[in-house]
Amino acid sequence: MQASMVHAVNSPLIANARMYSATATVKADWKALLAWVLARANLPWDLIDYDAPAPLSVLWARNDLGLAMMCGLPFAQRSERPTLVAAPVPSPARYGGKPVYFTDIVVRADAPYRSLEDTFGGVIGYTLADSMSGGVALRHHLAPYRQAKGSRLYRKAVGELINARGVISALADGRIDAGPLDSYYHDLLIAHDPAFAAQVRTIASTAALPIPPLVATADLPAETLTRVRAALLATATAPELSSLMQRLLLAGFAFPDPAAYLPLAAMDGGPAPALDDI
Repeated sequence: MQASMVHAVNSPLIANARMYSATATVKADWKALLAWVLARANLPWDLIDYDAPAPLSVLWARNDLGLAMMCGLPFAQRSERPTLVAAPVPSPARYGGKPVYFTDIVVRADAPYRSLEDTFGGVIGYTLADSMSGGVALRHHLAPYRQAKGSRLYRKAVGELINARGVISALADGRIDAGPLDSYYHDLLIAHDPAFAAQVRTIASTAALPIPPLVATADLPAETLTRVRAALLATATAPELSSLMQRLLLAGFAFPDPAAYLPLAAMDGGPAPALDDI
């Protein structure tokens, strides 16, 4: 704990929104938004790039994060749990004005499937086994079907697709028949890279889960945390951010109870079969 205090006091902390940098323009918009927040909060933190294929797990293991997007699963599982600074509230209607998201289960646009059950017997893809949206939520959603059938739903599983773009590319190439997309990332792709997103269509979505939050792994003084949260709250009504927020499909930020994320760890450790046996 002392080490993170040294980072917080003696060197700039870092900010990053890699998780939802769905395109180059979306990445630029996220950087602009976080830069505005840091300026508003009068914090000289470093806004860093951390692009794929660099593993997000390495970023999340750092103890100098001041404002970084983190998957809810490692947030819930980390032994020294980060400070939950805020969580994005996507603006599309299906999110209901809440800091939640879904896993969209998608197939190739021209595939004959009309329901999730139609894909059984084919090849299921996933990003990483320890990804909430790209692995765990999919496994949890499919578990009741697997239990009812009493045997495997798919003849094969293909993993290590890394991210939503990997899933879409695998579908377009015919390597898999169905795969998971983080719904907010999916919506950003539809808005900003429609030709790429149009290669797939959604046939099912999971139940809503708490959306990946912005966190700090460094020890933030209470006064600093208050300033950052006030700046994030102000993004919803700042006139100069209006078009940027629209492009990011953001209604604003919320401050959920960190305990809302704890069930995610239970889902990961639950009785559902591994994806390679689903």
